[in-house]
Amino acid sequence: MKNLAGLDYEYVAPKSGKAAQSIVFLLHGLGSNAQDLIGLVQYWEDALPDTAFISPNAPFPCDMASYGYQWFSLQSRAPDAMLKGVQTAFPILSGFVDACLAEYGLDESKMAAVGFSQGSMMSMYSFPRRAKPCAGIACYSGSLLDDGTLVKDPNSLQKMPILLVHGTADDVVPFAAFEHAGNYLHQAGFNVRGLACEGLGHSIDSKGLTEGGAFLNRALYA
Repeated sequence: MKNLAGLDYEYVAPKSGKAAQSIVFLLHGLGSNAQDLIGLVQYWEDALPDTAFISPNAPFPCDMASYGYQWFSLQSRAPDAMLKGVQTAFPILSGFVDACLAEYGLDESKMAAVGFSQGSMMSMYSFPRRAKPCAGIACYSGSLLDDGTLVKDPNSLQKMPILLVHGTADDVVPFAAFEHAGNYLHQAGFNVRGLACEGLGHSIDSKGLTEGGAFLNRALYA
């Protein structure tokens, strides 16, 4: 476990053994930790041989369990409360990303992000609001939190390809969130690709993994 900008994180070096030519940030969901999404590396490292993977612990202990971390509290799921939470966590995540890019000598064009659930909420809010666009964002089982910018001032956002993957039987983040996010991001000028996983709950299946690997390869190696 390493630490930068106040966050502990797991780091997996490129499979090629070369210095990292790109980075994928893996942002876990509520009550999880840095080790959770690192498990995805085994499915993607062959398609991304020169890419390093970084998975941080979210900055706050989970307040709904005696273990794990959270980007923000979900004790209240009122839109205003969740928006305030993601806005509070945004500068923490952004500072961590900046520190990692400096540490590994890369810039935003060589960076992509993958989020699951609350990690997807963080990704969809945060990366379009940074100073420079990243190469792409893959969001699994998440929802879109917006402060009105997508409708009122979409040109102020950084644009990058976004992949949305969601199970139709998700009983944690309803499938309607997938359709809502896709529609609003498309209207705001993002290049959005969506994959609906029939019968899947709040999880990632083999189709989602395959689509995610192909998306990241296009974003970082094209």
